[in-house]
Formats: sequence, C-alpha cells, structure tokens
Amino acid sequence: MNSKISAIGVYTPENVIPNTWFENIINTNDEWIQSRTGIKERRVASKYEYTSELAVKAVQNLLKENHGTSLEGIDFIIVATTTADQIMPNTASQVQHKLNITNAGCIDVMAACAGFVYAMILAKGLIAAKTHKKILVIGAETLSKFTDYTDRSSCILFGDGAGVVLIEPSSDAKIFNGITGTDGSHGKDLYLSHGNSIINNEEIIANGKIHQNGKVVFKWAVQNMVFKVKELLERNNLKLGDLDWLILHSANMRIIEAVAAALDYPLSKMLTSIEQYGNTSAASIPIAWDLGIKAGKVKKGNKLLLLGFGGGLTFAGIIIEV
Repeated sequence: MNSKISAIGVYTPENVIPNTWFENIINTNDEWIQSRTGIKERRVASKYEYTSELAVKAVQNLLKENHGTSLEGIDFIIVATTTADQIMPNTASQVQHKLNITNAGCIDVMAACAGFVYAMILAKGLIAAKTHKKILVIGAETLSKFTDYTDRSSCILFGDGAGVVLIEPSSDAKIFNGITGTDGSHGKDLYLSHGNSIINNEEIIANGKIHQNGKVVFKWAVQNMVFKVKELLERNNLKLGDLDWLILHSANMRIIEAVAAALDYPLSKMLTSIEQYGNTSAASIPIAWDLGIKAGKVKKGNKLLLLGFGGGLTFAGIIIEV
C-alpha cells in the first residue's frame, strides 16, 4: 500500500538566543559563529519544558494550520529524539497520553539527526504492511539540556524544536524508496553518554553532554552525503533536475554549501533551518520544510529529497511528493 504526507506542523520555543549571548560565557563573537556555521540565533526551551512538550505543541500546531485534520484514528506514534524526557517511559507514550490518543502504538527512534527520516521510512513500511493506517512522525529535541556550554566548538551549534508530519495511505506513491546506513566506527566522533565510558574500545567522557569531533564529522558528512543523494536518486529512477527542493539536515551551513557545490546543485533550491534555529538534530528537516511552505516556496506536487545524518555515524534519506 502506498502512503502520503497529509499535514505538517512545527513548534519552537519562545526563548531566542542570539550569537552575542555566547560572548559572555566563552571566547567567541557573532562574526566568528556566522562565518563558520551560518547560524545567527537559536531557540532554547525553558528549564521545565521537555521534549515531549515540544512534540505535543508541534502536533497542536499541525491541527491548527491544517483545517479538517484530526487525531481521530491515529494508530501509531513515532518520536525521533536523542533527548528524551527520560529513558522510560518513552517520549512517544508521553505524547500519546498528553494528546489523549488512545490505543496507539508508541516507539522512540534514536538515530540522532537522521532520526526523523528513519521514522518516516518506518511509517511508510507500517502502512505498506497494512498493519497501521494513520501515523504521527515526530522529530523533537531539547539539545540545550545536554549541551556543554564550556565547549567553544560545539555549544554554539545547538537549538531546540520539534516538527511532525501525518502519514496516511494513498492511492498513488507519494513517499518513494528510502535509503539508510551507518558507519559505527565513528561512534566516538559524536556522542552523548551518561553511562558507558567506552566506545569502540576507546575511552570517552560520560558526563551526559554532547561531544563532537567537528572536523571528522564535517568531512564524513560532505563526502558521504554527496554519494547518498546520487544513490537515492538512482534507487528511484530520478535525476537531480527532477527535484524541486533538497533538504539536508541543518547541521552547519558550510556542509550544505559544500554538498551543493559538489553536486553542482543550486544552493537556492536547498531548504535549511540553520540560520534561525541552529542545529536542532531530528527536528531540523521538518522545520526547514515548514519554513519552505510558509515562504511560499514548497507547493503541491513538488518533489523533495530529505537526507539526515548524524551520531552513529548514521544517515537516512527519502524522496517525497507533497
């Protein structure tokens, strides 16, 4: 059975943190941050605002902005997050309870910045198997709660936010074949641990904060994402020219620029959320997508290629028609 995206919604916290805020806590400035990342500001959740609450507010916005859409019949909820409220119960079950969606299956997907696309691929498979008919796919993060604000190279990157899509059966294929993959040998290059202090037989800092080897991740992302865009197009018998928009995970604007240059693809046709919201991990792709809709760029019938990459190091890509 084929599937489609019926609606989309996002939520970002009200608290805006500009680059100048960091000048008071680390040796940096607005020009340095913008020149290396493309980020101007990010949103940060309040002390008592957690990932499940951001996810719920994104769903509520989806309902407000898509007339006639309801939660009736939702039978599965997938939340992609690396920053769950707690390990157990999972975040999806908290969303289910807060929205009073009875009897829905609930799982969390931990695939870092690739999580949202992984969740879309899983939803597509559940509908194809005819086991479920109406699925909420959510990417939500409160990265600020796990950021080391003494780490000059990483603390400037992260923001909080959530995005959600509703996926349902369709008579025509609107969600095409996806790809996934992982290179676990790079596990130590992007991690968050409050337990084990060993990854791949190497010692790490298990302090519950995000740690990143930026140079390694940057190089891996640029090299691999160029090939994976091509692989995804080939799998679906499409060419770059068939796409209306390309949405990579908004990790760093310099990564997106490098991939665009390597593909010889117009940067103007790549939707991002990095400038206003920073790196929001699993939420970055739906936020960029929604920004494209609200700006009048993404229109009905457009083809979008979504490609997430992050901790693992893992990636997932999919092509959709909206």
